[in-house]
Amino acid sequence: MAASAPARAASAKATPYKILVVDDDPDIVELLEFNLKKEGYLTTSASDGRQALTVAQEFTPDIILLDVMMPHLDGIATCRLLREQPRLKDTYIMILTARSEEFSEVAAFDAGADDFIAKPIKPRALLSRLAAVVRRDQDPHAGVEAIDINGLRIDRTAFAVYQEGKKITLPKKEFELLAFLAAAPHKVFSRDELLQNIWGNDVFVLARTVDVHVRKVREKVGDHHIQTIKGVGYKFNAD
Repeated sequence: MAASAPARAASAKATPYKILVVDDDPDIVELLEFNLKKEGYLTTSASDGRQALTVAQEFTPDIILLDVMMPHLDGIATCRLLREQPRLKDTYIMILTARSEEFSEVAAFDAGADDFIAKPIKPRALLSRLAAVVRRDQDPHAGVEAIDINGLRIDRTAFAVYQEGKKITLPKKEFELLAFLAAAPHKVFSRDELLQNIWGNDVFVLARTVDVHVRKVREKVGDHHIQTIKGVGYKFNAD
């Protein structure tokens, strides 16, 4: 029998993708770990945010599934602290929550999350989402390896950004957004186009997610690089 798409994705790497499951509900942890291991992922778990910070340092996961409502340290605060750890700056963080309000999603992305999925979690849907993450992670960057424009150097191979020679650290999605816009200077992209190209069709996120990421990129590289076209979207300013 042919392997499922998630299993093929997980096994395409020389070593299995490592996933840290963080949730204070042991039944959810057991369900997720059972399904993840069945698809070829290497897993471990933590029952709260504080424990997750310790386990993540030791386990160095490729992906973290992070619940929001937890004792001691909630998922949003945990996500923010995880992003401060250099070893985890490229780790893919997916927020899991039963709260469906828009502010929860915005708060998650503002804290540095890459994705957001609502509970109750459907294992097959989650595995499909994870397989898409793995596929995008394994695809090499197409086109030019480095972009030099308007005092900014974007090294797509090293995932590094330099402003007048000074290195600027960006989380993965912020880097991809900046690199995508800079690859086509002066071309205006709508929020929907940016969502499709940066997050893909397999991930459901709100259009406001783009606004949050643009704001965070501007805070780090300056306001003048990305220009807002009111009522349309964004473009990279090469002037």
